[in-house]
Amino acid sequence: MRGCDQFYFRGLEKDGGINFFASINYSETCINGMILSLLAYFKHPDERMHSVADYLLNEQMPDGGWNCRRRLGDSHASFHTTISVLEGLRDYIETFPARANSITAARDRAHQLLFEHKLYQSHRTGKPADPAMTRMAFPTRWRYDFLRGLEYFQSIQVTPNEDMQPAIHLLLNKRDRAGKWTQNKPMSGKVYFDMEEIGQPSRWNTLRALRVLKWWHAN
Repeated sequence: MRGCDQFYFRGLEKDGGINFFASINYSETCINGMILSLLAYFKHPDERMHSVADYLLNEQMPDGGWNCRRRLGDSHASFHTTISVLEGLRDYIETFPARANSITAARDRAHQLLFEHKLYQSHRTGKPADPAMTRMAFPTRWRYDFLRGLEYFQSIQVTPNEDMQPAIHLLLNKRDRAGKWTQNKPMSGKVYFDMEEIGQPSRWNTLRALRVLKWWHAN
């Protein structure tokens, strides 16, 4: 709980979110999605958590997703920000189910956005929006990839649909002859220890992939 308390070291911004940066006077959407997930997971009792959830709902863009660069002029949602917010709202609803009704419509709009992009494709070309989204690395940190999208829908037990099939096919194509999945190169940034060796079979990615396939085949 003391760790969660530290998120509020500057209080809340006027927009209702949490801001860690002295150089800006507004909250960063992607970070607030991750903060909400942590606060909800640990069932932190501070009532300001509800303000963070409301801030995220207010930041939803017309296309149904979220983008931390919206205030800088970006008009299209970001995969990265959208998945962070969706995971935060998922964990928030699990902790506060009474608030589900106020969140369901916003979440459904974001789901539709991901479906329209086949979970990882450009809406303009039909090709991967970013080649990095076709790779699998764990931990994911702030970056979106196709498996993270599938894993999110598996975690909330959405009924699989045909828009997910390209991502499922990609997942199956990445399975090696031993039935495992490889650890791809992770994001750059400071780490304190490497969980797995790059290019080798990954216990974490294999577990995540098998969970997804179990859900897919059960429906």
